[in-house]
Amino acid sequence: MVQKQTRFIAVANQKGGVGKTTTTVNLATSLAATGKKTLIIDLDAQGNASTGLGIGRNDRTNGSYELLFGDIHLSETIRRTKVPKLDIVPATQHLAGAEIELVDLRRREYKLREALRSEFLDYDYVIVDCPPSLSLVTLNAMVAVDSVLVPLQCEFYALEGLSQLVRTIERVKKHFNETLDVQGIVLTMFDQRNNLSKMVAEDVRKHFGDKVYKTVIPRNVRMSEAPSFGLPAIVYDMRCSGSQAYIQLAKEIIKQEKSRLNETGQGLLERAVA
Repeated sequence: MVQKQTRFIAVANQKGGVGKTTTTVNLATSLAATGKKTLIIDLDAQGNASTGLGIGRNDRTNGSYELLFGDIHLSETIRRTKVPKLDIVPATQHLAGAEIELVDLRRREYKLREALRSEFLDYDYVIVDCPPSLSLVTLNAMVAVDSVLVPLQCEFYALEGLSQLVRTIERVKKHFNETLDVQGIVLTMFDQRNNLSKMVAEDVRKHFGDKVYKTVIPRNVRMSEAPSFGLPAIVYDMRCSGSQAYIQLAKEIIKQEKSRLNETGQGLLERAVA
């Protein structure tokens, strides 16, 4: 049983190094800072989201691998973080072999969805950090969530990779999760001094319109330093430009969710009247 207002979001991009985990950790921290109770599911075998939130290797005996394969209940995998209202299901070392193990399982695409929806969740947001590939593990995330948030690095091949990812989302929606949608696209590693960054941003906005968030995440040294201290950048240095950008992104998403709920409520009212 899932609390009705819980919003499930996967942070995904098949390309590595685009700020996917940085976005997961700092967006979740920003949402928690606004009072939204938030849970991160670390599905990346590298476990960077877990490390970036100060969860040591020795404190990952139960995590997302065990959750995927039904060995344990969700409540037994959750760890509290140093951030109030922010919890995490960490990535354990066994997750590296999950792709192979999933191949022969029945209903292999639904393992994460079944695990997440089998218990009452007292969270406003559940954010899934996906591996940097279009794998069975990523597929599990897309089947389990309501929408996909795409971090997009402002570089030359960005649009080509984004088009591939959008096609994958459409296929997953058609065959496995009919309510799946693109939550939005967030431009990351933006360099104001670089003309290429500006050109890529313009192209993405031209092709995807209001699906692209107004907030742009800049390149920022403090963002890179924070994980080595086991802290989100927003806790490590809230005043840096990167932290401020993620706070603004969280505000955009909360506003987006309010608008979505209002539209849903209006639609239900119109159908009831009809």
